[in-house]
This record gives sequence, C-alpha cells and structure tokens, in this order.
Amino acid sequence: MAWLHTWSGLVFGWVLFAMFMTGTASYFRPEITRWMEPETGRPASYAQAAQGAVAYLNQTAPDAQSWSITLPDERQATARLFWRPAPIPGEEAPRRRGRSENRAILDAATGEPVSPRDTRGGEFFYRVHFQMHYLPVLQGRWVAGLCAMFMLVAILSGVVTHKRILKDFFTFRPRKAAQRSWLDAHNLTAVLALPFHLMITYTGLVTLMGLYMPWGVTANYKAPETYFEAMFPRAEEVERSGVSAPLADIPRILESASEHWGGGRPWIVSVSNPGDASAIIEVTRHSGDQLAYAGGTLAFNGVTGQLISATPKPGPAVLTNRVMYGLHMGRFADPILRWVYFLCSLAGCAMVATGLVLWTVKRRAQLPDPERPHFGFRLVERLNIGTIAGVPAGMAAMLWANRLLPVGMAGRAEWEVHSFFIAWGAMIAWACARPARRAWVETLSAAAFLVGALPLLSAATTSRNPVGALLTGDWAMVAFDLTLLALGAGLAFCALKAGAYRTAPKPRRRSRTEEAPA
Repeated sequence: MAWLHTWSGLVFGWVLFAMFMTGTASYFRPEITRWMEPETGRPASYAQAAQGAVAYLNQTAPDAQSWSITLPDERQATARLFWRPAPIPGEEAPRRRGRSENRAILDAATGEPVSPRDTRGGEFFYRVHFQMHYLPVLQGRWVAGLCAMFMLVAILSGVVTHKRILKDFFTFRPRKAAQRSWLDAHNLTAVLALPFHLMITYTGLVTLMGLYMPWGVTANYKAPETYFEAMFPRAEEVERSGVSAPLADIPRILESASEHWGGGRPWIVSVSNPGDASAIIEVTRHSGDQLAYAGGTLAFNGVTGQLISATPKPGPAVLTNRVMYGLHMGRFADPILRWVYFLCSLAGCAMVATGLVLWTVKRRAQLPDPERPHFGFRLVERLNIGTIAGVPAGMAAMLWANRLLPVGMAGRAEWEVHSFFIAWGAMIAWACARPARRAWVETLSAAAFLVGALPLLSAATTSRNPVGALLTGDWAMVAFDLTLLALGAGLAFCALKAGAYRTAPKPRRRSRTEEAPA
C-alpha cells in the first residue's frame, strides 16, 4: 500500500496539482469573470434584469422563433441573451445557433447593452479542471478521469498506510529533519480535510460516470439519443399560430415560479413564439438553490401566464447523481461554506505539492551522491519546481494578459489562455536551467509577484480597483483583491523559506569503538 500510494501520487501528481489549483479557483468562477470583465457593473435582482431583457428583446427581435435569457444572481452582474431568428421562407433549415449577431449582454441593473472584453473568464479554470486543453473534449475528460481515479487510489492507500491518522492531525515539526518535516506537512494537509478530499475526488468521477462506464446506458437504450431524450425531456416545438397576442408579464411569472419552488430562484427563461398566441414561457430553477444540482423547469402559457406543466420529480438514481454533482460543484454553498470549500481545496493543493516534494527529499538522502543525482531524480525535481510554482504563476499570467492585451485584439480570449500554458512552461524551463535551490527561490518569487501585483495592475489599467470597490461597497471585488494579496504573500513566504533552507548533513554512523562503553 505504501508503494501504491507513492507511485499513484507521483506519476499523475503534476496534472493533479493543476487540476486542484484550477478547481479551487472554480469555486469563485463568477467573481473571476466579473474581475476579468471590468466593463460590467454590479449584480442586481433577477426581476430587474428580466424587465430590461424583455424590453431589449421586444425591440431587437420581436418576431424571433425563440428567446433565451440567463438571469443574474447575487454573484453575476450581467444578463445573457440569445434569440433564434424565425426561419426565412425558402430556406431548408433555420439559421445555425451561436452566431454573435443573435446574442447580447445586458447590464443587470440598467438593462443597457454592454460589450465586455473578449475573455474566457473563470469559465476557463472550470473547464480546464476536468477536460484539459488543446485536446478534444472527450479525450481531455478521459485524461482527467484517469488522474482522478489515481487520486482516489492515492487517498485510500494513504489512509491504509496511516497508523496514527488522528495523531498526525495534531503533529507538525517544522524544525525537525527535512524528511520528517515534509512528511508532517503532507500528513497534516491530507488529514486536515480528508473527508473533503474523498468527497471531491469521488464525486468528480461520478459526475462523468456515463462517459467512463456507459454500459448501463447501452444495455437499456437502443441509441444514445433515446437515453438523452428520456433523461432530459424537452417540450415539442409549437409553430406560430399567426395570431398576435401580447406576451405575459415575465417578472410576474418569475414571481409565480419562485413561489412554486418555495422561494427558489429563477435562472433561465426560454420563450418560444414571442408575440404570438401560441407562446410558451419556460422557467428553469437556479442550479445553486439546493444540493441537487438540477432544479427542474416550469412551463407557462405565454399569453395568460397560467402554469401548464412542471418537470416531474426525479427518481432515486437521478436524484443521487444530481446530489453528487451538486456536492462537487458547491453551487449550493452560502458564502461561508464556499470559503470552506476554497480553503479545503487549497489544503488539497498543499497535500499534492508536499507529497511531490517529499518524494525527492526522501530519495535524495538515499542517493550515492546527493549532489549528482541521476536523470530520473533531476527530472522529477525540476517538474516539481516548475509545476508547483508554475501553475499559480500561469493562472496569474492569464489575469495579467486580461489587463494588458489590447481590448480589440483578434483571438484575445485564446491568447489569454495561451499565456497560462506559456508561463507554466517557462517556469519548467527555468527550473531545468538553474540549480534546484535557486530555481525554487526564483520561480516562487516570480509567482508571488505575478499574483500579488494583480490588484495594482488592475488599478493602473482599469477603473476596477480595490479603493473604488471599497468606497462603493463592492465587497466581492474587495475580497477578490485581498485574496490575491494573501496568496501572493503566501508564495513570497514560501520563497523566503526556500532561500533559508539548508540540507541537513547526513548522520555519521558511529563506529564500534565509539559505541563501546568507556
């Protein structure tokens, strides 16, 4: 079990560290997106945003085949709109979805269109966390699933090898020998949030179980399409009647939906055939309203506002799956619990990082010549340095690119993403070119600067700055900047400790003469 724990943690450790880091950031995905879109305002109520969205769509696309409105919540400052134009006579098929001219972003408070800079925002960290990048989506998810499975193996085998798991929770000896100190740090960060690590790893696998274990579906459904139709039923499209009729008051419908859900929040509003007597309004519940991730949909008559139908309650298996998904995503969490998720996930990052470092510390003492290690040892050591410092540096580099790249630059969002991997790769290259001890200090110092200087960069390049956020009471952005400063300080502390670190001399064996009593 000790062998299994060591190698299952090491072989995939560098990818797992990146998955943990980007997954940690994903718990504040909306806040990251707000920070990366400084042109947007502040969150507003969904009722207020719905009024502005309907007014805009009535003016812009009154004869569209359908509307879709993604409403803001207390963490998002914009309403996202999409409409599907009515089929043009003579065309065999309607226009394809996804064209930019059929989309709009509105300020949640004013209902006015805004044009935020092209960015993937916090969505990138969420996506790369479980489907990698530069790979086809399914292949990336297979890689992430393989890494998550080995993470689960490492956690379970680590529990088996822990003979003093409760004692290790209270044990940390930073001034002991290097191996003992790193082992204590690894044990402490692992045991501190052990239930969280088990939950987050297992639920991460379960959320994609249909991809990894599809045989239940293939044994019971003739084709994947029939399975998805059963799992995610959609109302049949109704053709326009040709009879004009005013659309029901959508804010009032949202209020009715909230009452039906016992105070639940509407999230997505879909309107088919707006302005026609056959109009139907569908309201989907916010995914963060309850532990189960999917909240269901209500269908209303688009003219009278009368409730037509509701999504049936899910069965035990579907509900279990949604609860697992909700636990992993953490969308249901209030601000305090969200910070608990964030801190436990940071402990997971530290657990992986200390485990990687412990591998080199333990084996350096066993080398014939610790000053001239073999190639395999040097490779692991350099990958440790370049990844542990490089992933946070890469995440910060993406935020730097968000502020420094020209707003109108073509392919701007993709170059923000490229900067993440360029910075990570540069850190690995620097670690390979420098002595190990100096590489630790230099890469961690660079990461500390890139992270800690972000609030100053934002203040110098945009109107979104810590002082302005504090004066206007935008506490989410205040907390964001303070978190960046705290993380930068933490990386600077690690750089200082790396600079002060000295390898303990190898203990000299006493000769038999010295051991003999006087």
